[in-house]
Amino acid sequence: MALQLGQTAPDFTQDSTRGPIHFHEWLGKSWGVLFSHPKDFTPVCTTELGEVARLKPEWDKRGVKPIALSVDPLPSHEAWESDITETQACGPVNFPIIADANEAVSNLYGMIHPEADPTVTVRAVYIIDPNKKIRLILTYPPSAGRNFLEILRAIDSLQLTDKQKVATPVNWKPGDPAIIVPSLSDEQAKALFPQGWKTLKPYLRVVDLSK
Repeated sequence: MALQLGQTAPDFTQDSTRGPIHFHEWLGKSWGVLFSHPKDFTPVCTTELGEVARLKPEWDKRGVKPIALSVDPLPSHEAWESDITETQACGPVNFPIIADANEAVSNLYGMIHPEADPTVTVRAVYIIDPNKKIRLILTYPPSAGRNFLEILRAIDSLQLTDKQKVATPVNWKPGDPAIIVPSLSDEQAKALFPQGWKTLKPYLRVVDLSK
């Protein structure tokens, strides 16, 4: 069965470039981004891991721990890290890369397509909250590099909407107006949003949270 949003992210213990990872224990009370790549020494993923390393201040600001994975063994990961640092001008890779040579984690998360090469994982992303629940799943084809700024934006939306009774509209960015959830009556909304809101339709109430 494929993993679904809202499920508890499967726990596992596996070796990594930062030593053994006991996943739930490693996450602690942080958010997590678990992302897989097909193989080491592949061009698109080299650029992606460099970007994740560069974005460390953004992950830290949001309380997020990134962790990568492929089915390559640990010595391959360690050799690849040098290439990433050299070509991407990102400094040392500052997050773990799981060495899933026995495919235990890949199979647990459905990262190996049943009709594809079993030594190649799909390029998946799982955003996991501090309660270890899966909140977002993305799957990319080999040719399209992931947009980690969009992944950060999605985390910003999840963290905001966990704290306030709002949803975020299309193309929302932090600081933009949000939408009051339809389950709130106007009377309930007045208590939560004393600054008021703009009603476009009874079900579409736009609120500026910066006020």
